Amino acid sequence: MTPSREADAAGGVGSMPDVVDQVALARLYGEPLFALPTDLYIPPDALEVFLEAFEGPLDLLLYLIRKQNFNILDIPMVGVTKQYLAYVDEIRSRNLELAAEYLLMAAMLIEIKSRMLLPPKKQEGSEEPEDPRAELVRRLLEYEQMKMAAARLGQLPQYGRDFLKAQVYIEQSLQPRFPDVHVVELQDAWRDILKRAKLVQHHKITREELSVREYMSMVLKTLQGRRFVEFEELFEPENGSTVLVVTFIALLELAKETLIEITQAEAFAPIYVRLAYVPA
Repeated sequence: MTPSREADAAGGVGSMPDVVDQVALARLYGEPLFALPTDLYIPPDALEVFLEAFEGPLDLLLYLIRKQNFNILDIPMVGVTKQYLAYVDEIRSRNLELAAEYLLMAAMLIEIKSRMLLPPKKQEGSEEPEDPRAELVRRLLEYEQMKMAAARLGQLPQYGRDFLKAQVYIEQSLQPRFPDVHVVELQDAWRDILKRAKLVQHHKITREELSVREYMSMVLKTLQGRRFVEFEELFEPENGSTVLVVTFIALLELAKETLIEITQAEAFAPIYVRLAYVPA
């Protein structure tokens, strides 16, 4: 135990006053703490703060160029490469996976720097020598354009961040407007009704009261005053099969009562009907 702790233990209270009349800095295990411990150890990494956050190697390189007010079309590779490598060394000690993509850009900067130390090489079909920084400048300009465009888009009002959609519920007291109905929809509705009608349709059978005696009188009236009447002329097909059957039965009854005669000259010859001859 340190001498200060022995004195505090002997005093019983230490830095804690007898009467608590000031605001505690913190609470440790529920007890108020009015002064920081003298033997408190804080790791150096715990107090490190990254003031700038970069989205990639191009973002870091563009930051270094703009911070030093360098001309992006004429980049001083010595100063930029030195500052860039210093940042890469810093992040390598903490995050090796993050430093991998930055190391690739560092190798590119070192290559450009070494090529600038060599005599300039003229391009084919051009009198001006090739600039090793041309490709890097093109990538930086494109990235800066995209970054500025993204910043302008980010400044636009966004739903949920800058404004909310107002929702007001109003009761409609006017007469509702129903949607228009097309001819095709009417046709479909009519076909559906016909289909349902076929499923529930009924066939009603009615009993028709026909009198054989009445038709016997009608046959006798037809034969009255005529010598012969062809068999087919006594029937009326347009009145239906029921009337034909009753008429035929009436003929049979008349023949049974010998009131009419049914004759035929020969086989397959026409059949004739006449009134029976009754002698005076």
